[in-house]
Amino acid sequence: MQLIDKNLLDRTSDSAKTDSRLRKNFNFHDRADAPAQRLLNALEPGTKVPVHRHRATAETYLVVRGRLIVRFFDASGNLTETAELSPAAGTYGIHIPAGTWHGLEILESGTVIFEVKDGPYAPLAEDDILDFSEKKQ
Repeated sequence: MQLIDKNLLDRTSDSAKTDSRLRKNFNFHDRADAPAQRLLNALEPGTKVPVHRHRATAETYLVVRGRLIVRFFDASGNLTETAELSPAAGTYGIHIPAGTWHGLEILESGTVIFEVKDGPYAPLAEDDILDFSEKKQ
């Protein structure tokens, strides 16, 4: 049993604040090849989450606390839609279909999401990350 309480959120956020990537996972699944990936993801402003896609799996975010923007793109890197998520504003989460290009911008320190996607865990392949080095956003 694992209680999801303020103490767990604070510990995970504190770890994110001191991590070089400014984010930290707290996994509820017990192995990388688990068929369901369930985790808290603490994210701090300034973390770099590249625009990416998961070809074979959808993912769902529920914002436990904080505020963030999810941006959606087409395959050419053109912005197609944005969604601001914040429990305080009544926008609690989002479901992202498999193959959808998306990226995150964290707007508030202490932001934590509960993230769910099908396993097994697979690192992003190079062609599943959009390269904006030659584009202006």
